[in-house]
Amino acid sequence: MRLLSRHWPRIAVTLIPLVFALLHASGVVRLGVLQRLDDIIYDARLRATMPRTLDERIVIVDIDEKSLAEVGRWPWGRNKLAELVEELQDRQKTALLGFDVVFAEADESSGLKRLKQLAQAELKDQPGFSEKLNQLQAGLDYDAVFAKAIEKRPVVMGYYFTSDRDGRVNGVLPAPVMGRDALAGRPIKFTSWNGYGANIEQLAKAAPLGGFFNSITEGDGVVRSIPLLAEYKGQYYESLALAMFRMLAGLPRVEPGFPPEKFLTRNYQGLESILLKQGSKTLAIPVDDRVATLVPFRGHGGANGGSFRYISAADVLGKRLAPGALKDKIVLIGTTAPGLLDLRVTPVGETYPGVETHANVISGFLDGKVFVKPDYAVGFEIVILLLSGLTLAFALPMLSASRAVLVSLAVIAAIGGLNFWLYAGYGLVLPLASALVMALTAFALNMSYGYFVESRSKRELANLFGTYVPPELVDEMVKDPDSYSMKATTKELTVMFCDMRGFTKMSETMEPTQLQALLNSVFSRLTDLIRGNRGTIDKYMGDCVMAFWGAPVDTPDHAALAVKTALEMSNAVRRINEEHRTKGLPEIGIGIGLNTGTMCVGDMGSDIRRSYTVIGDAVNLGSRLEGLSKTYGVDIVVSESTRKLAGDFAWQELDKVRVKGKDQAVAIFWPLAPADRIDKDNADELKTWGLALKAYRAQDWDQCDVQLLNLQRANGKKFLYRLYAERVASMRLLPFDPEWDGATNFETK
Repeated sequence: MRLLSRHWPRIAVTLIPLVFALLHASGVVRLGVLQRLDDIIYDARLRATMPRTLDERIVIVDIDEKSLAEVGRWPWGRNKLAELVEELQDRQKTALLGFDVVFAEADESSGLKRLKQLAQAELKDQPGFSEKLNQLQAGLDYDAVFAKAIEKRPVVMGYYFTSDRDGRVNGVLPAPVMGRDALAGRPIKFTSWNGYGANIEQLAKAAPLGGFFNSITEGDGVVRSIPLLAEYKGQYYESLALAMFRMLAGLPRVEPGFPPEKFLTRNYQGLESILLKQGSKTLAIPVDDRVATLVPFRGHGGANGGSFRYISAADVLGKRLAPGALKDKIVLIGTTAPGLLDLRVTPVGETYPGVETHANVISGFLDGKVFVKPDYAVGFEIVILLLSGLTLAFALPMLSASRAVLVSLAVIAAIGGLNFWLYAGYGLVLPLASALVMALTAFALNMSYGYFVESRSKRELANLFGTYVPPELVDEMVKDPDSYSMKATTKELTVMFCDMRGFTKMSETMEPTQLQALLNSVFSRLTDLIRGNRGTIDKYMGDCVMAFWGAPVDTPDHAALAVKTALEMSNAVRRINEEHRTKGLPEIGIGIGLNTGTMCVGDMGSDIRRSYTVIGDAVNLGSRLEGLSKTYGVDIVVSESTRKLAGDFAWQELDKVRVKGKDQAVAIFWPLAPADRIDKDNADELKTWGLALKAYRAQDWDQCDVQLLNLQRANGKKFLYRLYAERVASMRLLPFDPEWDGATNFETK
């Protein structure tokens, strides 16, 4: 919860594209650019996955430019079409014919009407007139000739629906495949028209099965789908491709396929599929919310497209094909001649023959390969948006830039991979653009906010604390910049004062530049140790450095780290002196004072100059302890509060002191080493020292002298033991003081 509260502005910014994507997906605010992008993605994926192989089962007899040049301009006399049908059915033995053209008007190209008028005027009184007229009509009634050619043959006639304000109709529609009662009162949304252009009655009766060849042109002018069923005045009619497929399948009846009612109510306005039922067999053809199917394009269209074999109608009429060359083929009769206006803009070509769209759909039905945008596409889109959007919104603010890139790429790859898997494996065309754009925009906004807003605060924080705080602590701080500020606060910290001994003497014997270089070198090494142990540099004061632990980053073990640093600094000075001896430089010493207590820490100073520092009585005591290091002949003096918190070190208690400005006596200690590194001799020495100190505070001078004598024999160089021996000698001259607490008073700073 703390992370969420810290990053909520960034989370909110990341959720903005998710909100707009959800509004688009639910239809509240339709974003045309996303629909267009979805179309582009679909078109690209379709082109990339087309089989580009020849379907030998379907042949297109093409009324092309060659045919128009040989046979004559369109429309041809229907006697020619009768010859075409007879050649295909009788000589070529085709399985099925489908006409992607309509014959909406009677054929008067034979001149039959004029001849009948002349015959009636000149021959009506002659014997046998009626018989001669019938003979004349039989040869010149091209509609009758064509009707006879298609009658009782596997032929599907084409027609079209229209929508205009007058609702004009022409010709005779075939019988509908389904009535309104089949929908059981469900308000299904079909593609609907108010007019049509169908075949003349004579042809409609001869070949009663027909299908419309309308396609659906999208907003960008591209044909991607065709309706399988269309509504006209409460009746439902089938497309040319569906009619031809049904004839191949034995004309199964058509029924609506509804989703299971356990998931949806009866008021759901959509079909899941079209059911073709014959006996106990049922074939379900999935459809979208317009009761349409996407055209499964096999490749680039036309005679050279390689998807279907194109044969010029002139070659069929001229009997240039060997007998049976098209045996058992499904034949679609259509046109690619530009002047006949049956070319379409499709995802795979800008001049795609309309007849080939139907060939593709039939091929898809035969292969069981039907692409469809299902009725639950909206729900799927919303679920994907929520899952991916919320994942990005709550994950990205918590991650570094590189990890955020990886997570965003992983989410985008998962979205795209799932979408493609459903497309390739199950023929489901589901929205993708909204999720991709949402993910990319969410990533961009998140990174922008992180750079321009959070990174700015992080940079400001790094600039503020960078000169005080170790880089690794700054790295921790910038992860949560809102938790750190220069504002003053009261905390328990450990403060260190480190003073360089012998500086005055060196300044008298060394050139200023040499002294500066020496001082900088020593302080650099000591500062590295402070920063390496998570310490914060407060300030440099001549030959003294001040530091503290526990702020601005909370450090529970601040006392232990401060003591560890002090020991490392002491060892570092010993190494520095070894180097100085080899170079002929003067040796140095240091005095360190450590105290732990409640301090005020923050940005303090004037309007002209400010710094991040600590103040308070605990700080002053730390400074006093540093001054005492020279008195006791040690390099580190630690207060009792620091010793208690620091833990596992070997300590030698130095004294109880009462410094200037403090009435309370404070025990002070010298850390010798980590507790696990103290040897037996030193451990025994500490025990003896403990006895000496106990006797000293009890004013048992004889016992104290005995212990001090033993300590000086064991370690005669230790100034502390000589100091106490001198004190005991002085204290013997004074009478016993029952009020004495064993503390030493210091009145100087």
